[in-house]
Amino acid sequence: MFTQTQINSFKSDANVFEMPTRTALETMDGSLAADHAVNQRDLLMIAPTMFFADYGSHVRILEESLSLRNLGHRLRILAYPNGNDIAGLEVRRCLGVPFNRRVVVGSSRHRFYLDTMLALKSLSEVLRHPPELIHAHLHEGALIGSVLGTLRRRPVLFDFQGSLVAEMLDHGFLRPGGKRERTFHQIEQIIDRWPSAIITSSSHAADLLINKFSISSRKVFPILDSVNTDSFRPPQPDDSRRLAELRQRLDIPADRTLVVYLGLLAEHQGTTVLLEAAAQLLQKRRDLHFLIMGFPNEPRYRALAHQLGITAHVTFTGRVPYEQAGLHLQLGDVAVAPKMSSTEGCGKLLNYMAVGLPTVAFNTPVSKEYLGEHGVFAHEMSSRAFATALSALLAEPSAWPDMGRALRKRAKQRFSWQDAGHHISEIYDIICDS
Repeated sequence: MFTQTQINSFKSDANVFEMPTRTALETMDGSLAADHAVNQRDLLMIAPTMFFADYGSHVRILEESLSLRNLGHRLRILAYPNGNDIAGLEVRRCLGVPFNRRVVVGSSRHRFYLDTMLALKSLSEVLRHPPELIHAHLHEGALIGSVLGTLRRRPVLFDFQGSLVAEMLDHGFLRPGGKRERTFHQIEQIIDRWPSAIITSSSHAADLLINKFSISSRKVFPILDSVNTDSFRPPQPDDSRRLAELRQRLDIPADRTLVVYLGLLAEHQGTTVLLEAAAQLLQKRRDLHFLIMGFPNEPRYRALAHQLGITAHVTFTGRVPYEQAGLHLQLGDVAVAPKMSSTEGCGKLLNYMAVGLPTVAFNTPVSKEYLGEHGVFAHEMSSRAFATALSALLAEPSAWPDMGRALRKRAKQRFSWQDAGHHISEIYDIICDS
């Protein structure tokens, strides 16, 4: 919970706020009283994506929205067309175009016209039904929200989930060191400075804003990604029949140790690295199977698995609906998260933790922040290093139960969406009352 001194600091310094220290953040986690009063507000949430689409940033938008709704906030979500509607959430969509019905993931030229459509829809909403504040996701949302917030004199909260330029580089949309990279860096810096306050999905992202983009530390709040530990939980005896049926339906041999991955299939997510690491491990032991759950680019990675000669030991599921993700993860013995981006969050780690899965990841700041001392880390971003780390974990099955229990305990104690909703509500109060 933020102190009165911190609130006064925000009010007295032109809409900037002193970022809580690590100790303060840990004290905040779980410290809110059950009867903590929440000022229920009318929110306009701008989400420049095809919400909902069962992956990463969409999960944060969904879980935040549900938590805020449960606290009594009234929210309208503005999003691109083609996403899946969620019961209980009011999602209003901008117009699309007839030639694009697929889900757009990451940087894409399609986003330019979709953002234009979303901006027009947002302008209409703000003029017809002015909200108390605007909660904007991603940089395009922050730009649209900041313009409209200035127009209607409404505070804007920017929900930052990673660097815009870093994402464009990760997706091959920009060439490193080129003129376009410098231009977009300047655009990103302008967008970051405009909103009333910024929340980030990791402490590393907060440090990035402060140290690389020169954003005042007083307006940056780390609100870490969290997990629903009821939906994502270890398997219970009553689950055995469903799990056996699912394993049979996926055609996974019963005598194999199962390594699971859930997330987008893309280079910056480490999908090629994972398949190459799998091939290296399967040269030494044939009792392994890799369950790779996610989209897009599934045909591309199926072809790579075939080229590597590991098709018989890899199952691709395609997109797994979010409500079924927990059950699918319960099949696993261990989990992997070879994400190579250094600026984005990695919510899949929290899902693994909540299910109690020992987990291997690259040694990035975000992975360390989530897994703590209970993760297994590859200390070099290569398939060989990842295979070595995974091999070390697979060699110690007796350690898996204790690791899984420790990870689930950490998820329950430190990464609660309910607490995140309370903390975001406090930030709403600060920027609305300043």
